[in-house]
Amino acid sequence: MVLSALREYPVHLTAVVSMADDGGSTGLLRDQYGALPPGDVRRALVALSESNQVMRDLFSYRFENGGLQGHSFGNLFLTVLEKVTGDFGSAVREAGNILNVNGEVVPVTLDDVRLCARLEDGKIIRGETNIDIPRDAARAGIKEVWLEPEARLNPSVERVLSAADLIIIGPGDLYTSLIPNLLVKGMPAAIRRSKAKKAYVVNLMTKFGETNGFKAQDFAAEIEKYLGKGVLDDVIFNNKRPPEKILARYRREKAEFVDVKGLNRARRKPRYVLTDLIDKGRFVRHGPRRKLAKILLDLI
Repeated sequence: MVLSALREYPVHLTAVVSMADDGGSTGLLRDQYGALPPGDVRRALVALSESNQVMRDLFSYRFENGGLQGHSFGNLFLTVLEKVTGDFGSAVREAGNILNVNGEVVPVTLDDVRLCARLEDGKIIRGETNIDIPRDAARAGIKEVWLEPEARLNPSVERVLSAADLIIIGPGDLYTSLIPNLLVKGMPAAIRRSKAKKAYVVNLMTKFGETNGFKAQDFAAEIEKYLGKGVLDDVIFNNKRPPEKILARYRREKAEFVDVKGLNRARRKPRYVLTDLIDKGRFVRHGPRRKLAKILLDLI
C-alpha cells in the first residue's frame, strides 16, 4: 500500500522485505526446494513495477487446480531464478529488471530463518504462519518473538538505509511482517545510524492472535521495544472512525478499530501525527495516494 501510494511521485523507493514468511505457496517452495521465501518480495516487485498490466497480472497469477494449485507464478519464477542466478539477492535484482521496477526490492537477510514466538502463558510457537493464524478460539498474547537461527543483515540493506531521506515502518502485521525485520542482527543499529527521518504508520485495525486488545500507543511501544527508544521521529495514526456497519463485520473476525482516544500528544519524540487515513469502500484500508502519500511526503 505504501509503495503504491508513493510510486507516482518523484521519489526513489526501496522496499526492505522480511524473510520470515512460510505460509501457502511460499511455505511449500521453502520446504520442497530449500528456496528463500518469495511471496512478500513478489508483492513488492509488482507494487513497484512500471511494466504493463499483463506483466503485473502474470506475476500475481495463482494456479487454481492441478499440480501447481495454490502456487503463484511469481513465486515459482523467483524460485527458479534463484537456482539459475545462484543466490536470492541476484534473483530479486533480475526480476526487478524484468518487471521494470521503479526503485529496489531488498531482502532484509539472505539467511534461511524461521520466526518463533513466546506467548504470555509460556507456550512457544514456531513458524510465521502458525503465529499469524491462531488455531484456537482464544490464545494468550505474544510476549516476544525471535528468529531461528540468528540472521545476518543483507549488506544491501545497510546501503539503502544510509542513503535514505525517510524510513517508513508499516503498516503491516506487527509481529509477522514488521518486527521480523528488526530481529535481524544489525538492523536496529543500521536504522539508528541512518540520518533519515524515521516514521511508523500504525495499523487501522487490530488483528486477532497478534494485537487483540492493543491500544493505539501499544503499537508504537512494541516497535520501540525491538528498535530502541528515541529512534522514531513520527508515529502516524488514523483518527477517522469507519462506519459502524463496517466495524461490525470486522468484529466478527475479532478485529477492533485502533482508537486514538487518550493518546498523549504532548510528547516531543516520537511525535504523534493524527490524521484521516481511511479509504472509501467496504474495507478499512489506508487511502493510498491522496491521504497516505500526502502525509508521508509532508515529513520530508
